[in-house]
Amino acid sequence: MSSTINRSPDRTHHEVPGKSPLSRVRKPLLICGIAASLLYGAMIWVISYQGYSPISQTVSELSAWGVSTRSLWMVLGTLYEALMVAFGLGVWAAAEAKRSLRIAGGLLLAYSSLGLVWPFAAMHQREILAAGGETLADTAHLVLAAVTVALMFAAIAFGAAAFGWWFRLYSISTILVLLTFGALTGANASRIAANLPTPWAGLWERINIGVFLLWVVVLALVLLRAQTAPPRSGLQ
Repeated sequence: MSSTINRSPDRTHHEVPGKSPLSRVRKPLLICGIAASLLYGAMIWVISYQGYSPISQTVSELSAWGVSTRSLWMVLGTLYEALMVAFGLGVWAAAEAKRSLRIAGGLLLAYSSLGLVWPFAAMHQREILAAGGETLADTAHLVLAAVTVALMFAAIAFGAAAFGWWFRLYSISTILVLLTFGALTGANASRIAANLPTPWAGLWERINIGVFLLWVVVLALVLLRAQTAPPRSGLQ
């Protein structure tokens, strides 16, 4: 009887304790973060309509009610959010026992999931706003933007806490740039609503977006490298 037991297949022999199904696919999930950043970076500079200026007009105006680029933006924007959901799952899986990184993954999931609401909270075109055509959608747009920014800051902060000094300094620099150009962009809100010139608003916002997208790429590369590198004391 004992020999029979010894020859019985051990189903747990090839399983790695503590590994979730997500851990087995975390590399492609992390790569999705890089793909998402490249996609959105292209969207904010390539998509345009007649008379639109990426230097003086905001990204939100590309998906405003009634503009010709709205449908294309919605399709590609949904793809971006899907890629970011995958990336958030990848960060969550890569976190393992690192609580701060797991929280960062959850915040990125919240950030990307919230993005699926954007199609229903689009702004109206400037001339409509200036004529008093603001609706609940415009208010929801501002609220959603504020929550999205808060989630971005929180994800960066918790992501930074999971690594050593260089990534923390890089993340702090990212937050400082976001605060600076976010303030410059926000200062134009009343002028947008009044359909007044905003010469640099689009550029300020695109710098902000680009800085966040770059942070996502760097985080993805750090986590991808950590998969093959030995554990380091800089990780918490």
